[in-house]
Amino acid sequence: MSVAERPEGMEGAAVAGSAVPGRSLSSSDASPDEGVVEDMPMIDEKAVEQLTEGLISHYLPDLQRSKLALKELTQNQVVLLETLEQEISKFKECNSILDIDALFSEAKHYHNKLVNIRDEMMMLHEKTSKLKKRALKLQQKRQKEELEREQQREKELEREKQLTAKPARRT
Repeated sequence: MSVAERPEGMEGAAVAGSAVPGRSLSSSDASPDEGVVEDMPMIDEKAVEQLTEGLISHYLPDLQRSKLALKELTQNQVVLLETLEQEISKFKECNSILDIDALFSEAKHYHNKLVNIRDEMMMLHEKTSKLKKRALKLQQKRQKEELEREQQREKELEREKQLTAKPARRT
């Protein structure tokens, strides 16, 4: 039913029923969909169904092909991600091998330093041992020389005693 076909009594009742007391009815108070159903001609359900089936039959094969293509792309993406993870793990392994090589070269470097330090310590030990022996020999030589000087002094004192005149004894 269109607005023109509606009986005047109903139109007045609709306006009167929607009006708020003490307020006048404006054009913004009416629903925007009001009267649309009545303005549309009767649509045949069978025609709607046939149009829907036609639309579906027209677009469905393309959509199914797109769905299969997306599924294939998703599978390829999964394969690529797995391959990428494997490559990353190989890369990490190579880096760890390089790190291990660097660690071994550093360990070799420090080992060589330790060997050099040990050799120097052994050489210093030998030198100190030789110096101790030499110092001991020198000390023994000095003691021997001091002893000889002391003995020489005692001999000189004894000789001086013998050379000094002795007073005669009374008898």
